[in-house]
Amino acid sequence: MTTTTLTPRPFWALALVHARFQFLETVRIPIAVIGNLLFPSLALLFFVIPQRAVADDPGIATAAVAQLGTFAVMSTCLFSFGVGVSEDRAMPFDPFLRTLPAGAGPRLMGRVLNGVLWSYLALVPLVLLGAFLTAATLTPSQALAAIVMVPAVAVPFLLLGLAIGYRLSSKAAIAVVQATLFPLAFAGGLFMPPEAFPAWLDAISKVLPSRAARDLAVQAVTGYEAYAGAVVVILAWTAVFAAMAVTAYRRDEGRRFH
Repeated sequence: MTTTTLTPRPFWALALVHARFQFLETVRIPIAVIGNLLFPSLALLFFVIPQRAVADDPGIATAAVAQLGTFAVMSTCLFSFGVGVSEDRAMPFDPFLRTLPAGAGPRLMGRVLNGVLWSYLALVPLVLLGAFLTAATLTPSQALAAIVMVPAVAVPFLLLGLAIGYRLSSKAAIAVVQATLFPLAFAGGLFMPPEAFPAWLDAISKVLPSRAARDLAVQAVTGYEAYAGAVVVILAWTAVFAAMAVTAYRRDEGRRFH
């Protein structure tokens, strides 16, 4: 009698399986895809492109596209993880997945990969509008810097989304994501350039992750210097959101699988 030894699949192979599964789940709900792709592009179309003084200036137009691109990434991460995770937790399939011997690591990494992929996809219509309807331009090195910046911007908000998703029910998560996303976007200078802020709002803005992400993204594509401390701010918030996500996950695991 012979016995068969099953070799466990590598971590990254399992992570890619989870990422593919989650991507297909999202694609099957067209309104979720349209929502991620549409709003930032509409904001550019209605609020930037008609202002020809802005749209026809290469530096300002590029900065405007970068700001709205940052918003697109934030929105994708917060809704995909904050709302998506909370909805998954309500499904019968979720407890089964969490009992599999592979552990939580590949599944969470799959979520990260899926979120970064959707962040890139959310930028496609925005970049096309900016390229064809404004004077926004990128050199090859700036284009490469923009590609590298997407995960750097996505990760802190992805972690915040996980913290919300594992802490709250789906109905509560939707409200919290909306109440978090739009104030952070406005105060972070994603809809109005920080140069137009009064001094008190500018000071508050500089301690927010959205402002740090915005300034670093604009610096990557235009060369305009980010404010001093932007890197420290985004790293600090990434650490805070990571701790919140881990705590929320363990709390949910302890409550449901004690």
